[in-house]
Amino acid sequence: MSDLAIKIRIADRDYPMRVAVADEERLRLAGRQLSEQLREYREKYGIQDKQDLLAMVALATMADSLKVSKEKDGTDADLTERLARLDELLSGVVLAA
Repeated sequence: MSDLAIKIRIADRDYPMRVAVADEERLRLAGRQLSEQLREYREKYGIQDKQDLLAMVALATMADSLKVSKEKDGTDADLTERLARLDELLSGVVLAA
């Protein structure tokens, strides 16, 4: 696997990274989205301190991640329950030979 040297700019600072070619686009997109969130928080809350902005965006991102994880767990449990019910129904079906 070949690594690629890239730089991601976050809060006016460049972060050099070595990433797999397959991960480059995802990481660049994450960097752009992070920069956009930082700009939005700066405008919305009037905060100029970059560390405070980064902390707020990190907190909001983690909260969103936890929400998605919880929703996924609920969806997985619901799907498992439905599959179990379907299995019960199918096990009661007698196929004519």
